[in-house]
Amino acid sequence: MSRKVFVGPSLRRLREETRLTQTAFAQRLGLSVSYLNQIENNQRPVTAGVLVALGQTFGVDLATFATDDTDRLVTDLREASADPLLADTAPSLQELKRVASDSPAFARAFLRLHQTARRFGERLQAAGDTPILPPSGEETAGALLPYEEVRDYFHYVDNYVDDLDRAAEDLAERLGLAAASDRLQVLAGYLAARHGLNVDANANLGDDVLERYESGPNVIALDGALDSSTRAFLLANRIARLEQADTLATIVSGAGFRSRAAGDIARVALANYFAGALLLPYRRFLAAAKDTRHDLDRLGRIFGASLEQVCHRLSTLQRPGQRGIPFYFVKVDRAGNVIKRHSATRFQFARFGGACPLWNVHEAFEQAGRTFVQVAEMPDGIRYLSLARAVTKGSAHWRAPVRRYAFGLGCEISYAGEIVYSEGIDLKADANVAKIGVSCRICERANCHQRAVPPIDREIRVPGDRRKVVPFDLS
Repeated sequence: MSRKVFVGPSLRRLREETRLTQTAFAQRLGLSVSYLNQIENNQRPVTAGVLVALGQTFGVDLATFATDDTDRLVTDLREASADPLLADTAPSLQELKRVASDSPAFARAFLRLHQTARRFGERLQAAGDTPILPPSGEETAGALLPYEEVRDYFHYVDNYVDDLDRAAEDLAERLGLAAASDRLQVLAGYLAARHGLNVDANANLGDDVLERYESGPNVIALDGALDSSTRAFLLANRIARLEQADTLATIVSGAGFRSRAAGDIARVALANYFAGALLLPYRRFLAAAKDTRHDLDRLGRIFGASLEQVCHRLSTLQRPGQRGIPFYFVKVDRAGNVIKRHSATRFQFARFGGACPLWNVHEAFEQAGRTFVQVAEMPDGIRYLSLARAVTKGSAHWRAPVRRYAFGLGCEISYAGEIVYSEGIDLKADANVAKIGVSCRICERANCHQRAVPPIDREIRVPGDRRKVVPFDLS
């Protein structure tokens, strides 16, 4: 292994789930009890030999131990602990790393408390002089916005949901979707035969209604202005809600969401996940991605899918034993608001404030339809091949509102040779590398010409004898 891997909490959790003492667990792995104790307490890194023994003895996927959430937790903790409220007691980076690796549950509890405090602070600011009654009940539980809860759920499961993914793939094989020339027709026929639902795929539903279910005549109406890939996705989503309701409920219940709204949003997201997995079945899509070297447009044509569906699916290919390239995927609007963010990589997204202006996902709006390619380096030194493209969602008529988004897709530079978009780019030339960060609030880069605000955890000094683009220096 190229870097030391500490898996103490994960290993301890596995031992507790198997109801074994340290002595019995160590014996099965051929280790001494003292050595196992050191690994569980993150005093020693896990070796390749121990990982292999874990896989052979307990049948676990080695990748669940070889990669963990420590990097993500450290970045999230660093951003939260940089809050001015903690200015006098902010822990050091080494302390944050220790907490994230030794006590991940405590780290997440701290993040939850910080987000709750921040949310209440925003409410107070918005209210001004208006008195605010103390929140109670579900409002207290939902101090972290429901969308944020759901985003964090997918963030920490590497954007892969095994039960739904396999169920969708099985159904896709039974329906022969991969070989179907008209997926919309196949799905409509299945809904009629299995559930007695008729599909009107060319209805006029108005500017903001995509689908409508009419229970009386048992009709699913789809807006005819939508492209065929979107209409097929909506039918796949309807199948998820009809046939996977129990699985959705089980997943939501196990996720421990703290508000009803978060659970409701999670059901929508999970149904969307199933729909994507049905239209882009795992093994066939993974094979096609490798064959095309992850050419987004070719994949879209092969599977009759939109750019968003292809990018999102690429970010989910983390099935144990059949993993694809770990990608991040993000969807933003022109104001920089993050609408979707998923990551199977160590790439970190800003939890508060705007994203780095040097990231090419913002540049994509300058020329819609063009794929922008960037070699980006985060402050931790990890480089990514970052792709970005802006799209315009068509409208039903000339007065209808037009929606514009940009998609960002990326992977660590070590995978760039498997990506067609890396051709012609000198990946090792430092001159080609964009030095980006998570956000200005916590970015360590002292000489960034695009810095919008100083980092929260650094002292600023304003020199009196010179003026630069950024009018202050960082301590």
